[in-house]
Amino acid sequence: MDITLYNTQTRTKEVFRPLIKGEAFMYHCGPTVYDYAHIGNLRSYVFADILRRTCEYNGYTVYQVINITDVGHLVSDGDDGEDKMTKALKREGKPLTVEAMLEVANFYYHAFVDDITSLNVELPEAFPKASEHIDGDIEIIQRLEKGGHTYVIQDGVYFDISTFPAYGKLGNISLASQKDGARVLVNPEKRNPADFAVWKFDGKLGWESPWGKGFPGWHIECSVMSRKFLGQPFDIHTGGIDHIAVHHNNEIAQSEAAYGSPLATYWMHNEFITLNAGKMAKSSGGFITLGSLRDQFVSPLTYRYWLLSGHYRSPMNFTIDAIRGAQNALIRLMGQVSALPVGGTASQAYIERFRAYINDDLDTPRGLALVWDVTKDGNVSDADKRATILDMDRVLGLKLDTVQHVPEEAVPSEITALVEAREEARAHKDWVKADALRQEIEARGFTLSDTKEGIKVQAK
Repeated sequence: MDITLYNTQTRTKEVFRPLIKGEAFMYHCGPTVYDYAHIGNLRSYVFADILRRTCEYNGYTVYQVINITDVGHLVSDGDDGEDKMTKALKREGKPLTVEAMLEVANFYYHAFVDDITSLNVELPEAFPKASEHIDGDIEIIQRLEKGGHTYVIQDGVYFDISTFPAYGKLGNISLASQKDGARVLVNPEKRNPADFAVWKFDGKLGWESPWGKGFPGWHIECSVMSRKFLGQPFDIHTGGIDHIAVHHNNEIAQSEAAYGSPLATYWMHNEFITLNAGKMAKSSGGFITLGSLRDQFVSPLTYRYWLLSGHYRSPMNFTIDAIRGAQNALIRLMGQVSALPVGGTASQAYIERFRAYINDDLDTPRGLALVWDVTKDGNVSDADKRATILDMDRVLGLKLDTVQHVPEEAVPSEITALVEAREEARAHKDWVKADALRQEIEARGFTLSDTKEGIKVQAK
């Protein structure tokens, strides 16, 4: 059965035809590690994980790369504003040195890995860091310079988009709309408003280059790392929809201008998570982290479940009521699955339907609904139900094969939510939080016991 994917570049669904039969090479724009990732950021990696799992479910061998931007990303996606890593140094009272920058970046890199691990995202084959590829950045800029694609002005080396006539082809971006001030601050030295930096000068901080000390442009880093680890072209490039207009068009322009071949065959983008009808963003201060959710006794797997209930190309509005509803649904599902006997065989009729849904541009809402249909089907034995659901969970990634049964009789949903949050804390060896949750459960009139058969909860 074919996999069809929505390609932003052609604005149509296309059958996935990899460059190498049976293999899928994919690159996902990773975080700038200057702060904790917010849940809007993390949607991109759950989406990428579903893409990976779908390919693996269909027998592909996947090679996946998520880059780590630890240098060179300004606050905006253009070439204006403060550098994000410099901003982090000032926020945390660190000296303005490369060593301190990489120390801060390493802390938030590990926090990011912890986040996606807790979301049950399969880790990629590579996490290349921008700071470790400066030589590659310089090499591609020299190629662009030799080809007549760059020029130097007071604050850096810039790519001249007029030398790449196809600029803006991703998302059908109109250059007529890229007037001064529309996307970046006015810079009278730039030849074209949409020209972008491939190297930014900084006499105090950064790396030496043929053009002067400074940092690589944010966009050039991805071109270098994707080519190094995946080749050019590779199969699939993903990111959030905010990357389409600027970052990904810039990647395409510099990579194709430098090497004369397409960067990627398929371009895929996930929609935003909104909060109070506005885009969730760290720069605006309105963002929620997984840590914030845990403080509300909401587990990361609950957030994953909630994301799966919406299609990756549809915006989702975060509310505490919606996430509580998702948590209660996940707890019910975990309880039902854990009570089913082992030893069954997956229903091929259901598996074929599930594969058809998930292969249709990763339609997780229909796939998740089908899981619930299985639980209610009286024509499927309990053992076969379990086998069928666990087979589907190879894509959904809800860890249904590891859950313990939480009896629900006479136990309110808010108590089962606390029990599940305690299990999450124990899994992360956060014993202080686990003990606090136990105390909260007992304060609400219930006792909790850990037994060989699972967790026992009952009213006092």
